[in-house]
Amino acid sequence: MAVELMKGNVALAEAAICAGVQAYFGYPITPQTELLEHMAKRMPELGRAFVQAESEVAAINMVYGAACAGVRAMTSSSSPGISLMQEGFSYIAASEVPCVVVDVMRGGPGLGNIQPSQSDYFQLTRSAGHGDYHAIALAPASVQEAIDLMGLAFDLADKYRHLVFVVADGLIGQMMEPAELPPMQPIRRRHDDWALTGADGRAPHVITSLQLNAPDLEALNRRLQTKLRIIHDTEQRSTEMLTDDAQLVVVGFGTAGRIAQTAVQQARREGMKVGLFRPITLWPFPEKRLSALADQVSAFLVVEMNTGQMIEDVRLAAGGQVPVTFYGRTGGVVPVPEEIYDAIRDLYRKLLSRPTRE
Repeated sequence: MAVELMKGNVALAEAAICAGVQAYFGYPITPQTELLEHMAKRMPELGRAFVQAESEVAAINMVYGAACAGVRAMTSSSSPGISLMQEGFSYIAASEVPCVVVDVMRGGPGLGNIQPSQSDYFQLTRSAGHGDYHAIALAPASVQEAIDLMGLAFDLADKYRHLVFVVADGLIGQMMEPAELPPMQPIRRRHDDWALTGADGRAPHVITSLQLNAPDLEALNRRLQTKLRIIHDTEQRSTEMLTDDAQLVVVGFGTAGRIAQTAVQQARREGMKVGLFRPITLWPFPEKRLSALADQVSAFLVVEMNTGQMIEDVRLAAGGQVPVTFYGRTGGVVPVPEEIYDAIRDLYRKLLSRPTRE
């Protein structure tokens, strides 16, 4: 398909359609409403299901029902709406059905504002609901990457029968960039080995998150943990720039990582050995590669559009080998490259007084 100028929210919606989503359920909330609006137009045109639910709670439970029937189903929302969906996420994880959710993050806590933020990191990576599980979380830094990760999200959801988030922010949702959509995929067959497709001629399938017998629930949790270990070991994704000889590595995801790229390039032009590491999977966090970098560098600088959340995972990956410092803006304030550059320069000057790590 040809490259065209696309708004992020529209690109996310159309990428999901290209990936074969069969049912979308959602509720409008800024700054992701254009995604829902695009689905409202396109899904009926294609003979697929679109429902504007009466609330986010209703929307996620409609997704749960459609996923149990074995179809590719999704919803989208923004931070307060994602909070309302937490119970449904937990039901979906316990029932082991595939589901994709887009979170276009906004400033918080509370209703906050409609400006871009990355303050949902804890909410999405620690559990996304109650119980012992993690959701897979993918973080794009451009409109094109958002398109690419939407397709991956549906594939991972089906592969692991699990909950997958595409974690953007208001800036990515609202920006317009040249991008290319993938070819339209055929609608996938239903999963007749587990889905609720009608028990005519076969034994009934049972999908439930309710396990009243403690040993049965423990067995479910053990099975979930086995699956999560496989995901953790095999699905870590990241990208990096100028890290081969870096003494200082800036770590940022999504928009913050993209803005930091300009600051890193400026620092390089001035002779500073600085690189950039951008996680693409927020869970599983790409700790293997970051831990390897910790053997090489003298420090990490974490840049986020929040008060410091991903920094905890960076510190765990660094394992105390090198200092991890933080620069962040919050409340919907987006950092500019110049201020990130200033943070890089100040930290790099401190490193000059220490021996470099070879």
